[in-house]
Amino acid sequence: MIYRHILFYLLIGIATFAQPVREPGKVTAVSIHGQEIRITTEKAFASITAYSPSVIRVRIDKQALAKDFSYAVIAQPTAFQPRITQNDQQVKMETDSLVVHIRKNPFSIAFLKTDGTVINTDEPGLHTSWIGEEVTTYKTMQEGERFIGLGEKTGNLDRKGNAYTNWNTDAYGYTTGQDPIYATIPFYIGIHHGLSYGIFFDNTWRSDFNFGASNNRFSSFSANGGEMNYYFIYHQRVADIITAYTGLTGRMPLPPLWSLGYQQNRYSYYPDTEVYRIAQTLREKQIPADGITLDIHYMDAYKLFTWNKSRFPDPAAMNAKLAKLGFKTTVIVDPGIKVEKGYAAYESGLQSDIFIKYTDGQPYTGQVWPGWCHFPDFTTPKGRQWWKGQLESYARAGVSGLWNDMNEIATWGQKMPDNVLFSFEGNPVTHQQAHNVYGLQMIRASYEGYRAITPGKRPFILTRAGYAGLQRYSAIWTGDNRAEEDHMLLGVRLMNSLGLSGVPFSGMDVGGFTGNPTPSLYARWMQIGAFIPYFRNHTGINTKSAEPWAFGEEVLEISRNYINLRYRLLPYLYACFYDATQTGLPLMRTLAIDHTHDPKVYDGSFQNQYCFGPSFLIAPFESKQDYAPVYLPEGRWYDLYTDSVEQGGREKMLTLSIQQLPVFVKESSIIPMQTLIQNTTEKPADTLFLHVYQGNVKNEFVYYEDDGETYAYEKGAFYKRRMTYDPAARTITLEKAAGQSSSRFSVISLVLHGFGGQQEIRVNGNNASLQSGNYAFIQPVSRFDPQGESNPVISCAVRTTSFRNGADQIIIQL
Repeated sequence: MIYRHILFYLLIGIATFAQPVREPGKVTAVSIHGQEIRITTEKAFASITAYSPSVIRVRIDKQALAKDFSYAVIAQPTAFQPRITQNDQQVKMETDSLVVHIRKNPFSIAFLKTDGTVINTDEPGLHTSWIGEEVTTYKTMQEGERFIGLGEKTGNLDRKGNAYTNWNTDAYGYTTGQDPIYATIPFYIGIHHGLSYGIFFDNTWRSDFNFGASNNRFSSFSANGGEMNYYFIYHQRVADIITAYTGLTGRMPLPPLWSLGYQQNRYSYYPDTEVYRIAQTLREKQIPADGITLDIHYMDAYKLFTWNKSRFPDPAAMNAKLAKLGFKTTVIVDPGIKVEKGYAAYESGLQSDIFIKYTDGQPYTGQVWPGWCHFPDFTTPKGRQWWKGQLESYARAGVSGLWNDMNEIATWGQKMPDNVLFSFEGNPVTHQQAHNVYGLQMIRASYEGYRAITPGKRPFILTRAGYAGLQRYSAIWTGDNRAEEDHMLLGVRLMNSLGLSGVPFSGMDVGGFTGNPTPSLYARWMQIGAFIPYFRNHTGINTKSAEPWAFGEEVLEISRNYINLRYRLLPYLYACFYDATQTGLPLMRTLAIDHTHDPKVYDGSFQNQYCFGPSFLIAPFESKQDYAPVYLPEGRWYDLYTDSVEQGGREKMLTLSIQQLPVFVKESSIIPMQTLIQNTTEKPADTLFLHVYQGNVKNEFVYYEDDGETYAYEKGAFYKRRMTYDPAARTITLEKAAGQSSSRFSVISLVLHGFGGQQEIRVNGNNASLQSGNYAFIQPVSRFDPQGESNPVISCAVRTTSFRNGADQIIIQL
């Protein structure tokens, strides 16, 4: 009996002193290696590296830090010398932008401005710790702190009070609050006390972010495995944080110009005669369009790299015929390769040994559209090279775009086993670590493969899933949404959040994928679609037709109005995409980018508003609303349609009409436009319309042209010039053009908005008279009541003049 009591007290002692949460403890050794501080603690190892003066990398693990590897980060540290000092209490790293305090007992990290203001700090008493293999860093939640970004996440613009999980998920018909959905971008921006910072947690395991959900003490980020590995970014402007983040993870390449045009899709268009009918109807009804997309029914029994010969007997001839009509074809590609003897892709994959496997070497088999399938390992060069070879059949058939779907990986049952192995570039890992990057590596294989086999032609790549850095290869769309009012507005927020997270090229299924939109909802969605980066109309199987003519003549005219406007704006759009390739800044910008510390932009009534490039403010509303408030940030804003001027920094109640989407133009804007074309293979007229809006602030716009199709721009074949409007000097300056190409526009028509009754200007010292006129951005919709009157033209009173374009500097004196 006495031994039983001794055993009892021994067990109590073990339970009392066991530590279920492992913390690093105090620092035991510090060594400095140029820009890196290496630290050993009682129970962990750490490395703090000055990646640049404004970016600090932190790595912490329970064991000695392993060899560095990332699918997301492609940048190397900038060579410079931070100032590093230490004493008994702390190690201090200083750059010109920020200061890092590394406390020694216990180990913790704080980031401060050079004046000592705290930007971000580990939460005292919690810091970084492990529960089993799960690693978490806890950050003090500052008073009034907001959190934005985190990629493709539902919910509000401000993520305060919520928690999110990163695990790429096939989320068919997801709800407006469902999490997770398809893509993982573990990068967010914190905002408090007039400053902002970014944190990118580069860990591909299932991860969780908590922004004060169920607690009022901390924000945190954690992963189920792997090391604590994050990059801290500090800049005064959110825009500069995005630029720094995309400096780490890469920026999008210039897309083919046709991919910025309108795209028509459904699940599914077949046979080829139906595809012809859609294409011809778009042309007959004068609806500009550049693309038709084929969903899974083009395949033979859903098998990848095949065509259903009864539906598409001659794909190459079909695509050639579509090309003559000005259409490019995009086809869906899924990763699952059907297990079927004699099926060429299956036999080739087995022979090339490129499928992911269980730990015993047997290929993993999961069920998707074709049935039981194997899956290529895109985390190995061998798998990506095999994929490239398979894609050649699409190139031969004249396919221009690849739509990568089901790449979360999605399988029926939604529970892929964890004991499936992936190469990870020769360092095998399990599904737990590879899952979130599978989609990224698939689009990498698609982009690199198609670029190689279609030399000289830019491919268009679209994806559903991805990880940080996906912008280097692909556009993304927000998956299987619903034909509902709140889903339309959710799509806006999803794309705004993707833009905050380094992904400028995004879209949603305009009109909704599941269900059937009402005519008014469809009309509103098409209007918004004209002001998003990737404009694709798409609907699901067993839904009603959802082409612009399927909802009646009024909706057709509304849709045509806004598609026409988008095509006239292509010079502006293309220049904005060029800017994204240089800065990482999105075309679709939440107001939080430029008005970060204005609390109104986070208000639920205004959080859906966004800027489309630097000039337009879009105010989307549900289609059934008759009245709604809009918030115009500081500055002066023009109503797009009438040029009426509103002073910013205040709310305005709008009377809404289904015929018009509320759009405003920022003062001092410079907006290049062209004549209407029906597709991008058509050449617009030789006049570039340069719309300039009178304002009180200096503004500039970088105009850019190239052939829109090849990579010749990489060798200097482009035309680029900076355009500046200076109200103080009363000048508009078009700087000398850079690049080896000439502009496609030989004439510039200057269209002045808000300049009153001015009669003349001077162009390079020569007098030029101004003509008064009216400019309509959209046409009136017909009044279909035979007893009613026609709708009036809504237009702006403008002053115009024209002059020759060229490469030399042009100075316009107002």
